[in-house]
Amino acid sequence: MMESKFEIDDISIYKKICGYNDSNIRKIEKIIGVNIIPRGNTLLIKAERSKNDKTMKLLHLMSDYLHINNDTYEFDDFDLKYLSNSVLSGINIKPGDLDSLKITVTESGKTIVPRTYNQAKYITSIHNNPVTFGIGPAGTGKTFLAVLLAIDHFQKGKVDRIVLTRPAVEAGESLGYLPGDLKQKINPYLRPLYDALFDLLSYEKMVKLIERESIEIAPLAYMRGRTLNNSFIILDEAQNTTHTQMKMFLTRLGGNSKFVVTGDITQIDLSRPKQSGLIHAMKILKNIKGIDFIKFSKEDISRHPVVERIVNAYEKGSSSGK
Repeated sequence: MMESKFEIDDISIYKKICGYNDSNIRKIEKIIGVNIIPRGNTLLIKAERSKNDKTMKLLHLMSDYLHINNDTYEFDDFDLKYLSNSVLSGINIKPGDLDSLKITVTESGKTIVPRTYNQAKYITSIHNNPVTFGIGPAGTGKTFLAVLLAIDHFQKGKVDRIVLTRPAVEAGESLGYLPGDLKQKINPYLRPLYDALFDLLSYEKMVKLIERESIEIAPLAYMRGRTLNNSFIILDEAQNTTHTQMKMFLTRLGGNSKFVVTGDITQIDLSRPKQSGLIHAMKILKNIKGIDFIKFSKEDISRHPVVERIVNAYEKGSSSGK
């Protein structure tokens, strides 16, 4: 056990770090496992050396963030969890990293922030890597956050277009046997991607971007033979790709493009689940530079609270064989 002192000359910054009635300090104590005693303009930290050092790093980060922004900023629960867990994990983060997680949709002016630590890791990974895999159960924000970042990149001029795709596995991608024209054939399989866009853009804006081909929504089979440059490409429901389809998709990556691959390995609809291209990619690509895998759990579910309980129930049913 060791003690160290963190002194803050600016009393307004000191109060913002401590939080109302020292609420921020109490949360940090719980997350990191330390004892912090406020005294005047000083925080006395008592913990084993490793946790002591990490707490000091966290407090410096919080102080620097307030200096860079303004001393009226209020740290919320997400800020504290993200900064604390990042420091605990040994991730070298900078004060400005918090801002990259808060994405404003230009059309509505609404700012969207991740709700969990894994969602924050996912956003950071997409910013930093050309290829990111988001893997986990329904409702964890995999597709929504990917579409959000795609729109953000497009609005900022970082890419020229957005491409959204998913395998039409129920039809075996033999769409010619389905009734109706091409649009009627593919819409049922692409509806979740449209839904994510509707949450972020007005109908008129979305239609205009699709008509200009700034946004393209198509089945995975339509990616074959293409090289996608200056694009943000999302492959949804990737657990239903075959090995060949996954390889075909990943090798479409062109210059100045980003790929995001999302899927849930517990929801494979292929007749031979072991042939899932997502499971295969997780095995052979895990150590490739520029490719990152973010794994979500039921704790990351951001839908109605009952969804997490449903996921729990099915997990227990599967493990018991019922």
